[in-house]
Amino acid sequence: MSRAPQTTRRRFLQGVAAVGTAAVIIPSANRAFGYQNANDRPAFATIGLRNQGWTITSKTTPYADFVALADVDENVLADNVEKVKKRQNGKAPDAYGDYRKVLDRNDIDAVMIATPDHWHTKVAVEAMYAGKDVYCEKPLTLTIDEGKLIEKVVKETGRVFQVGTMQRSECDNRFLQAIAMVQDGRIGDVQKVTCGINGMSPSPEIPVTAVPKGLDWDFWLGPAPKCDYRALPEMRQGYGGGVPLYSNCHYSFRDWHEYAGGKLTDWGAHHVDIACWALGATDTGPSKITPLDYKLGCEYEKGYPVVHDRYNVATQFNIQVDMPKNVEMIVTSEGDNGILFEGTKGRFFVNRGKIVGKPVEDLSSNPLPEGAIEAVYGGPVPANHSVNFIECMNSRETPVSDVWSHNRMLEICHLSNIAMRLGRPLNWDPEKREIVGDAEANTFLSRENRKGYEIKMS
Repeated sequence: MSRAPQTTRRRFLQGVAAVGTAAVIIPSANRAFGYQNANDRPAFATIGLRNQGWTITSKTTPYADFVALADVDENVLADNVEKVKKRQNGKAPDAYGDYRKVLDRNDIDAVMIATPDHWHTKVAVEAMYAGKDVYCEKPLTLTIDEGKLIEKVVKETGRVFQVGTMQRSECDNRFLQAIAMVQDGRIGDVQKVTCGINGMSPSPEIPVTAVPKGLDWDFWLGPAPKCDYRALPEMRQGYGGGVPLYSNCHYSFRDWHEYAGGKLTDWGAHHVDIACWALGATDTGPSKITPLDYKLGCEYEKGYPVVHDRYNVATQFNIQVDMPKNVEMIVTSEGDNGILFEGTKGRFFVNRGKIVGKPVEDLSSNPLPEGAIEAVYGGPVPANHSVNFIECMNSRETPVSDVWSHNRMLEICHLSNIAMRLGRPLNWDPEKREIVGDAEANTFLSRENRKGYEIKMS
């Protein structure tokens, strides 16, 4: 079932002729169609508030009223209540330590989910059954089977669901331009795509220590296995500041397979997404994943870490992905962060800071067709990713970052992690969405939630 972005929102560009004039890469004015009056503004809540939780909330406050916030850390919750109160001219949202109290409220139209990854599926599914539209941060899932479940519930409930891969709507339309160039044949037939997603340093041993005051550690763990809180006292600076540099909790949760997928599902969820969109592979997947070389954060046995006192995700990696039409994708921790497209007629590179290469330079004399950027997006490009979500809440159409295309590309990231954990290539059936001829590897497509934190399926 294809959910390609050009089929979403409106068919505004049907019949537009490609007349060869320059494509104007200017975001449309700040607006959310259908929510221009104060009485029309939807009621929102955010669940999970550190870092990205505040980012998506702050981007959305011009277009929605935040009536509730939820977080398992009292300190994070209190801080964000004050920040939202200031944004809303003194109108404070209600504060909850338990997200289920948010879902019980009939006055909330939509929830934004920015919890650690291992919570995403449980909260999202229960929110949809509670009648809420959902904006969920990337990566959407911890496992491939969780993605299948979310797709089922979206279809069953009819809820609008936006995934937070904001590169699709923001970054000065640089990635949309890259997709338009590939699809307009500016590099000929694509032969290779390299996604540079950064590596990381391994951690030292991280000791068990006291749980910080105000943090409900058991509830933070939720569906994940029960374990001790670990941290070193040195504090992280800059983005993610105010928390220990090394821990198995705030900010550093992405470095543990129990809660996330490391760089593969962090930056990979951005760049592999754009690569698949450009290749027209949003409703299919690879045939094979081969870990060429890699290093894990600790020793593994039969796919599981043998120690639990340090980061365990991959720190360095080069992974070969066999894509449709004989395109080779390389996902690597080496080189510049971004995407390199190579074809029979040229190559160019794009990331959040630049888009460079001869095919880009050639645009000055041979611009993209008028409307090419909007044709990729499926309509006018909004001010930010949240605006697209609210527009689709109003129209009941599929947002630009839908669960189907997101899960398809995220399968590449999940399979890469499985291949490294097991130390072998994996053959993948993109129609059945299962690993071929490897029963052990297929056990990694799902995970069992901890007792008491099962997903409520109604």
